[in-house]
Parts: sequence; C-alpha cells; structure tokens
Amino acid sequence: MMMCKTKLWSVLALCFVLSIWKMYTSVCKGPSPLPNNRGEWPAQDSLMKEEMCHHNRCIGLSSWDWFCDHFDASVNCLLTPENSDIPPEVLQWWLKLQRSQDGSQIQKIIKKLFDLLQSPTARVQGVAQCGTCAVVGNSGRLRGSKYGQKIDSHQFVMRMNTAQIAGFQEDVGTRTTHHFMYPESAVNLHPGIHLVLVPFKPLDLKWLASALSTGDIQQTYKRVKQFIKADKSKVLILYPGFLKYIQDKWTKYHGRYPSTGLIALIFAIHTCTQVSAFGFGANSNGNWHHYWEDNRYGGAFRKTGVHNATFELQLIERLAIEGKLSFYK
Repeated sequence: MMMCKTKLWSVLALCFVLSIWKMYTSVCKGPSPLPNNRGEWPAQDSLMKEEMCHHNRCIGLSSWDWFCDHFDASVNCLLTPENSDIPPEVLQWWLKLQRSQDGSQIQKIIKKLFDLLQSPTARVQGVAQCGTCAVVGNSGRLRGSKYGQKIDSHQFVMRMNTAQIAGFQEDVGTRTTHHFMYPESAVNLHPGIHLVLVPFKPLDLKWLASALSTGDIQQTYKRVKQFIKADKSKVLILYPGFLKYIQDKWTKYHGRYPSTGLIALIFAIHTCTQVSAFGFGANSNGNWHHYWEDNRYGGAFRKTGVHNATFELQLIERLAIEGKLSFYK
C-alpha cells in the first residue's frame, strides 16, 4: 500500500513539474508556430520589428569580435515613409552605383511610390520577426542537392532575381515568402509573396511605381518589364543606406557593389533567429552558373567585375564558422 502511495505521489510531482515547465516556456519563449493541415505556416507579415533578435546583439563584449566588427544593429533595413531621408553621403554613393545623374527629385519619387502602395507593411519596420529563414541562392550547386524539403521547412523562404521553381522542386523547394529583385531581374509573383525591391538606383523606385500602375517605364540600361504582378500590400523596399552599410562593413568594396544574394543574406541575419543559406558558390565542377541553366560560360558571374564572387563566398563561409548561419553546400 505504501509503495502505491509513493508511486502516486511521484506521478503527481512529475505532472506538476511538467505543467510548470510548459507555463514557463509559453511565457518566456512564446508559442512555436506550426504548419496547418495544408502544410502552410501561419500568416506572419512581419519579418522584422523595431527590436532586433537577441542573438545578434553585440553588447558588453570584452574583446574584439569578428562578427560584431561587421554587424551594426542600428542600421535601418527598409525604406519607409517614416525612414525616407537619405543622408548626402549615402545619396552620393547611391547615385554612383549605376551612374545615375540627378538625385534632386528623390523625395518626390519616394512620396509618389508610397502614395501608390499605401500598405501597412510598407509603413512599419516590419518584415519577419525572428523566425527561421532559408535564403536560397541560384547556384548550380543546388541541382541534384535534394534540399527542397529542408528549404520548405523554414518559416520564411527568401529567393531572388529570376529564380526558377517549376521542375526543380526536389532541389529548391516550393515555398517563397520573400522575393528580392530589381527592375532588370524582375519576375511576376504569386499573391501573398513579399516583393523586396533592391534599389541600386533612384530609377528603380520610379520603375516599381510605374510597373504597378501606368507602365510608363520600359527601359533602364536595358529592356525591363512594363508591368509586374505582385501584391502591393506586401511590397518592401530596402533602404539605400542598408546597401551602403553592406558595402562599407561587409564586402569592404570588393566589387563595385554587393550581389543580390549577399544582400538577402545580410538582411536575413538582421531579421531572423536562424538563417540557412542554400545555393551559393560554384558547383562540384567549379562552375558558377544558375541551377536551371546548362551554361558553357560558368564563370560569367565572377568575370563581370560588378560583384566579387570569391570574396562574398568567403564571407558566407566565415559567417557559418561564426555560427551566424548554416551553409548547405
């Protein structure tokens, strides 16, 4: 009889401890998002709040730290109506990127764009708060990788430029929550996906307003899409100062300016708790090409002189060593 009572009290004590632990984790960590019956994640428009993710704060360090020597939590990632002022030194740098002539009308351009968007998403510093993020590059390294399911398991999946999914789902996944692009690399998007504009020049802002309305702009330094299908309420625009910060602190002027892939990765490091990088670097044969292409000129990306692919790859590998991302090769 005594043994039965002892076992009963042991079970009750264990249940009590488990209940307390469950209450603690729900209060301190918050509920963990889970996919619904259709395998979809709960709607989370916000990828970045005013507060930064705790794991990337560089405070109270007693010695020099490689990551914190590069990372600056105070940098604004997004251009918004409330964060539209562009300091002269940033504007001067920005205008030189693709040889823009005049920045005198920039505030008028920004106002016109946000009047068109009128989106709550664009009016708050909010893109994805501290979730798990997969940043999917376009390297031929992805072909045959069978990373699709792993990519799709992340809460947020970021793709870029002319990334292809159809026919490559097993390797690259099926989900997209954020698609980084500029006018010359623009593609149509399905509803619910964030179009993340990477503005390499003021004309890119004018193009976006045009492509979502009148279609007036069809030419930049090359032919561009006259109209684009995208959810206006989901549009996000990177702040030019964020691009300069990446050039100043991360690539340190190796290449004329950072690639879209590296920009997306640094954005993710600023806004996600866990970052996974897929599809960066050369394939097993040493060729730099897109996974959907059979490119005889596999080194073309490295030879443009615009981006320094070798240096950017070294950065990604160092970030992996520092524990700031998982690099899937």
